[in-house]
Amino acid sequence: MSNRIRGLDSAIFNELEVIKRQVEQKGIEVINLGVGSPDQPPAPHIIEAMHRALDNPGNYRYPLEGKIELRRAMAAWYQKRFGVELDPVTEVLVLMGSQDGLAHIALAYINPGDTALIPDPGYPIYACSILLAEGVIYPMPLLEGHNYLPDLGAIPADVARKAKLMWVNYPNNPVAASADREFFSRLVQFAKEYDILVCHDIAYCELAFDGYKPVSFLETPGARDVGIEFYSLSKTYNMAGCRIGFALGNATVLEALARIKSNIDYGVFNVVQEAGIAALEGPQENVKKNAQNYSRRRDILVDGLVALGWDMPKPKASMFVWAPIPQGYASSREFAMELLHRTGVMVIPGTAFGAQGEGYVRIALVQKDHVLQEAVNRIGRFL
Repeated sequence: MSNRIRGLDSAIFNELEVIKRQVEQKGIEVINLGVGSPDQPPAPHIIEAMHRALDNPGNYRYPLEGKIELRRAMAAWYQKRFGVELDPVTEVLVLMGSQDGLAHIALAYINPGDTALIPDPGYPIYACSILLAEGVIYPMPLLEGHNYLPDLGAIPADVARKAKLMWVNYPNNPVAASADREFFSRLVQFAKEYDILVCHDIAYCELAFDGYKPVSFLETPGARDVGIEFYSLSKTYNMAGCRIGFALGNATVLEALARIKSNIDYGVFNVVQEAGIAALEGPQENVKKNAQNYSRRRDILVDGLVALGWDMPKPKASMFVWAPIPQGYASSREFAMELLHRTGVMVIPGTAFGAQGEGYVRIALVQKDHVLQEAVNRIGRFL
């Protein structure tokens, strides 16, 4: 095997899957609060659009690049949602899910030995993308005392001067934190000072609660000079299996990413692109219902566990809860494994997302209300 994959590690996820099967063999039904995959279907009009598109023989050719109608729909959505004007031809790139872009952007900018700034804890693909490009990772700790925002002033100047790329993600996975305009403004200034490409992942921007409205990095003056944003239809429209997302912003950066992709894939299935147009241009009632659904689930889980003595913050957005482990456990891994063995409730140890995740677990709100209540009951007996 190549050297570049030696740093790629899915051991904890594989280990949890083995224990899950062992628990199921004992006759215990596992409540999986691990993987953050939506459990609800897309809205009916989205599915109907796919049905219609399936009957069009022209949709089975190589799609190559995103339909201009889809890129216009995405640009119009950004204008309406964030007040950001984008050129659908040069500033909107269609992806096979945002993970496609997250994984490949480093290949366009990172040479072997180049430095990248990666959040810790962070969604694993950020670090993986740099390792696959044979770059060097400099972790940016996301700490509770700093509202889970990277402390830009704590990054040594010599490291910042060497860094070529930085990952940020708000609303955040796994820590379920949010960022405001002031932070993004400081981020743009930092990136301009040190000539760093900012890649912002905004996949969870529509899963927000209690009147909170997440902001786009691209709303910040000067943001388009230094970065791009990744958006996905997976969470907003429950289209995770359809694999459709976007990179938006700096046209030069998007051209480089498009060049990488043109040598790797043939684009998003036209049927899925038609579904994306229907999602972006069609009724948005299901988007609001989706957010309300996750808000209700958050309350069931967090309020229930806090009442049982497990204290944890209530997030303003995302589909996750980032919870400090109860006292008495040596590590997040030990707690997660014992919880799964004894209750059948699966959560992810924080160390799966980086060294700074120690002492926490990530809980995904991906089960129906009554299942989450059952999880709370089981955890209550366990505690």
